Amino acid sequence: MKFEDLVQQMKNDIIQLGAQELRTPADVDAVIPHAKGTMLVVVNSTCGCASGTARPALRESLHHPNKPDKLVTVFATTDREATARVRQYFPGQPPSSPSFALMKDGKLVTMIHRSQIKDHSVEQVARELTDAYDRHCTGN
Repeated sequence: MKFEDLVQQMKNDIIQLGAQELRTPADVDAVIPHAKGTMLVVVNSTCGCASGTARPALRESLHHPNKPDKLVTVFATTDREATARVRQYFPGQPPSSPSFALMKDGKLVTMIHRSQIKDHSVEQVARELTDAYDRHCTGN
C-alpha cells in the first residue's frame, strides 16, 4: 500500500464519522471563527496512538447522548499549513498530534493532548471526550 493510500484511509476513519476535512488555512478560517455551538476539532496523524487509541476513542465517544454539534478534522502529517492555522485557534496550547480541541462558539473550551492519549486505553480517552461533552455539549 502506498503512503498516500494509507493516509487517505486514516483520514477516512474520521470523515466517515461525519467530520468535515479542513485541508487549507482558508478552509480553517472559513469554519472555526464562525462556528456557533460546539465543535470538536480532531488533529489527526499517522502515529500509532492515533490509529490505536485516538480514532477508536472518537468513534466510541460519538455514541454518547451529548456530543458536539459539528466535527472537523485536520491531518497533521500532510496538511501542515491547515494544521498550523487551526492551532492558532488554540491559544496557550502547545502543538500536539493527535489531539482533540472542543470549541464553543469558535473559542477553545477544552483540549485533550497527545500526552492524554498515548499510553491510555480507548476507554480512558473516550471517557475524557464524553466528560468534555457533558460539560460543554448538553442540550444537543
